[in-house]
Amino acid sequence: MQLKTKDVKSTFSTHKNFVGCLLTHLNLRKFISQLTGVYLKLTCQSSSQDLDSFQVRHRMLLGFLLLSSWQFLYMGLCTAVQSELTITTIKQEPYAMSKGTQLEGFCMDLLSEVAKKLGFKYRVQLVRDGSYGRQDDSGNWNGMIGEVVRGEADLAIAPLTLTAAREKAVGMTKPFMQTGISVLLRKDISEGAGFFDFLTPFSAQTWVGVLIAYLGTAACIFIVSRLSPCEWSQPQSEQNRFSLLHSLWYTAGALTLQGAGPHPKSLSGRVICCSWWLFAVVLLACYFSNLSSSKTSESSQLMVKGFEDLANQDMIEYGCLAGSSTLAFFKNSNNPVYRRIYEHMERSKSFVSSMDEGIRRAREGSFAFIGESVSLDLAVARHCELVRAHEVVGMRGYSIAAAYGSPIIKNLSVAILQLSEAGELAYLRSKWWASSCIAGKGKSSAMQPHSLKGMFLVLSLGLGLGTILAVLELTSKSRRSAAEQKKSCCTVLTEELSLRLRTSDAKKSQENVEKDKEKA
Repeated sequence: MQLKTKDVKSTFSTHKNFVGCLLTHLNLRKFISQLTGVYLKLTCQSSSQDLDSFQVRHRMLLGFLLLSSWQFLYMGLCTAVQSELTITTIKQEPYAMSKGTQLEGFCMDLLSEVAKKLGFKYRVQLVRDGSYGRQDDSGNWNGMIGEVVRGEADLAIAPLTLTAAREKAVGMTKPFMQTGISVLLRKDISEGAGFFDFLTPFSAQTWVGVLIAYLGTAACIFIVSRLSPCEWSQPQSEQNRFSLLHSLWYTAGALTLQGAGPHPKSLSGRVICCSWWLFAVVLLACYFSNLSSSKTSESSQLMVKGFEDLANQDMIEYGCLAGSSTLAFFKNSNNPVYRRIYEHMERSKSFVSSMDEGIRRAREGSFAFIGESVSLDLAVARHCELVRAHEVVGMRGYSIAAAYGSPIIKNLSVAILQLSEAGELAYLRSKWWASSCIAGKGKSSAMQPHSLKGMFLVLSLGLGLGTILAVLELTSKSRRSAAEQKKSCCTVLTEELSLRLRTSDAKKSQENVEKDKEKA
């Protein structure tokens, strides 16, 4: 029996791609049944020519045994391949980070989810040379791309930018994250001075609290000056020195450390004034301290909102990661602004060797780091003094790399799209990009009301104590008057309160009495 050349080639071609078909979820039984049909057809043809029925049955039995052996062999081979899929990655926060002997991060979680969907096993190894993948002059690739090209790894999962050069060397999936190019720099050189920057030392809630304290203190001085007999002994004939307007003016004068007479003479009024003076001194000390720390020298401040502002200034240096796709973008761009940026970086050799170096130099305040917006967002979440410019150019994506022409690329792309549609990628992004920014570690933040809660408490106690003392002073005078007039203390106290709190009516009645006396 002789097999036709075409059938033999077809059989071996199917055998060669068997593992790939398994990884792409082709049906193993379908393959076996097709191969069995070919064998039975050939056997039946040969039996009709020169074989008896016994020989046909013998060959059929032998063929089924061989096919069964092939089936178990291929299933074992498929299982072995699945258990040894080699994944290469690189350590970079938060994509892949060490946790004991294991790796954790965004890419590790993504790999776990994709493996569950496609049903394969894997083992992760770090790239040997610590590079992402760059092609040299001779056409050879290094880094993770090089390991995939040389067959040292089956997949590369990392923040690998999808570029045309890499797409020619390896297979790339649909992007699992969108990013672009932006600028990272300190806040004090990225924000311009505003008209109301003098209010920044205190938050809006603090300013509201100060206003309430001011109005409350003025109201207490006004009330105490009427209740205390030491301030206003004869409400029928004497004019009160602390009217409402004068109380407001006196409180404002004390707040600005200028003073405005006359000053209170009673113990209750002095207690309130002392509390307000202490509050004003501490408030002004906090204001000027926070103002000086939040305002660096204005000569070093520069408004940088995007790449055009960066290219049009020469006060701060800027650069990007050496040999990165970011550098290639500026190098190959025909935009005049981007060309100027590239020429400046090339001329000044302001490249950095790592992301950490770029972030460190940006935190020092004399450097603007140009890089992937996603990585810059992570730096902003970790360091409160940094900010990313709003402008993002050169949008691109991060993809998973596999061997060129690998059939698994299609299913990986489908799995990524499914994770994106289910919101899993957004969840992973929020999980690993969560901000750990703590107020007060970077640029001084606006002072909140709870920072001055002690002084607000002291002022409240002073106002309450002053008001109670004024009532006691009036009660003491009422007791003496009650003894002289032989009336109850409560009656005299009520009359005094009515007289002092209704001064307008008392003055009118007193004027009417005086006019009646003159007429008489």
